[in-house]
Amino acid sequence: MTGDRFSPEQRSWIMSRVKGRDTHTELMVRRILHAMGYRFRLHYSKLPGKPDIALPRHRKVIFVHGCFWHSHPGCRRAARPSTRLEFWNKKLNGNVKRDKEVIQAIEAKGWRVLVIWQCQTRDVEGLRSRLRDFLR
Repeated sequence: MTGDRFSPEQRSWIMSRVKGRDTHTELMVRRILHAMGYRFRLHYSKLPGKPDIALPRHRKVIFVHGCFWHSHPGCRRAARPSTRLEFWNKKLNGNVKRDKEVIQAIEAKGWRVLVIWQCQTRDVEGLRSRLRDFLR
């Protein structure tokens, strides 16, 4: 072990299982939207960044961000690893920069954007309320 809880082989195996699409959090948001009567497109390739959820009729998109991968400010889940700092800082800072650029590009096309953070999905009623307010 390298001062980490996992060996490099274990860490590699764990990281290989991280999904980019159809995550538990994303599925939860989709279920709520569907139950509210909304129909949507997934990973909409007609917009920059292929938003997780797009509602073309309403010109609105929803990104469902993992707190760690997108560096949610002030969230304990966004703590950066203490090993391989150069790699992780470059990777996570790049994600944040790309997120900002993509959101600006989508808004420049006249669409509204909502970002749902992984930690915000614990409060299902609060999430439902946020989605309802956004889609009005």
